[in-house]
Amino acid sequence: MSVLVITGTGTEVGKTVTTAAVAASALAAGRKVAVLKAAQTGVRPDERGDADEVARLAGPVTAAELARYPEPLAPNTAARRAGMEPVRPHEIAEAAAKLATEHDLVLVEGAGGLLVRFDESGGTLLDAARLLAAPVLVVAAAGLGTLNTTELTARELRRHDLELLGLVIGSWPKNPDLACRCNLADLPEVAAAPLLGALPAGAGTLTPTAFRATAPTWLSPRLDGTWDAEAFRTQASA
Repeated sequence: MSVLVITGTGTEVGKTVTTAAVAASALAAGRKVAVLKAAQTGVRPDERGDADEVARLAGPVTAAELARYPEPLAPNTAARRAGMEPVRPHEIAEAAAKLATEHDLVLVEGAGGLLVRFDESGGTLLDAARLLAAPVLVVAAAGLGTLNTTELTARELRRHDLELLGLVIGSWPKNPDLACRCNLADLPEVAAAPLLGALPAGAGTLTPTAFRATAPTWLSPRLDGTWDAEAFRTQASA
């Protein structure tokens, strides 16, 4: 696996912090890592973007960004309103493939969910993943409502013969409610894919040193970590 596409089931599910955790774990395992943000929206030219935040938390990764638009909208809408060129799936794929020639792992972070549009032709992160023939990691929310969006995302990936590597819960609450606890068993069932990790709420507020030291404990061995899904479910139910 030289390229991994990371998408969310929607916005604000912890996708960027999860990307940083995957990067940190890969770096700790001795891999050379690059992070590619396909399109950054809602950030001024002088502000730090998601790729920069991944680098701040994870450590020495190559951080790349294909386009930046000022308004916090879907990339295609943001590009149109700004009078700027959109990012197209083939450009994402080409940039990721180029980075893969110089890195052991390239993490391609999308914007929002899998089918958010990047251009006026309806190009999406799914199209870029197809061009790359890359596996996809889905970051999901923990609580009520996540089963529907997760299953829809998984179905769309399967419909296009893309590999769903697994799921990561992007923000696990300190005091999980009944829905959260039940979702630990239900999420992998509805997605027909394994649960590969759970990040604690507020993980992104840790110091970089603490984040890098702890990140592998949030992710399974498939993502260079030590997290165990069954042990986590047992602990959450206690």
